[in-house]
Amino acid sequence: MKLYMVPLAPNPTKVMLYIAEREALGTQMNIEQIVVNTVKGRHKEPAHLARNPFGTVPTLELDDGTYLVESLAIIEYLEDKFPQDALLTGSPEQRGKARDVERVVDLRLAGPMGIYGHAVNSPLGYPKDDAKAAQMEANMQPPLDYLENLLRDDRPLLLGERASIADCTLQASLQFVRYVEADVFGDRPLLRAWDERYRARPAAQAVLRW
Repeated sequence: MKLYMVPLAPNPTKVMLYIAEREALGTQMNIEQIVVNTVKGRHKEPAHLARNPFGTVPTLELDDGTYLVESLAIIEYLEDKFPQDALLTGSPEQRGKARDVERVVDLRLAGPMGIYGHAVNSPLGYPKDDAKAAQMEANMQPPLDYLENLLRDDRPLLLGERASIADCTLQASLQFVRYVEADVFGDRPLLRAWDERYRARPAAQAVLRW
């Protein structure tokens, strides 16, 4: 299999962190990771559009020559293909909670976080937009409060002792925020402590660049 990605972008980074976490647990997926330079427009070239008609990353090329083009679908496919030591484990209730937290992070926080980053200091050269940044900052407060409250029982990671897909999703977006030299945590010491713990993990050290 081949993963077409770019290191800074949140969605590819989420998948890369997931793969690194699985490999740290002993699962060898043997996925070749190939950079698609989005700054140079490589994602819009015919070769990549043949893999992914939307011109986005990540894209996972399967062994049968077909492709998956959505980050969560890629992760869920890898969970199914390599079920031993999967990240999504436990009772139906535990699995449902893990999925719920990941969706909160991805839909309610990661999206606004990305828009916020481009509004304050876009690496793609978008103009600064103080009004949009303020709106996105306001939108991020409820999900950030939700995550801070999750950590009040002294759990080391978002779902407990084991790394979760939610941890990968959140850290992938935070790398982008760090790259644009922003800080979204505010007065949330538990999230800041989680951030330090997660970034010290071998999987994070192997993937994160910022």
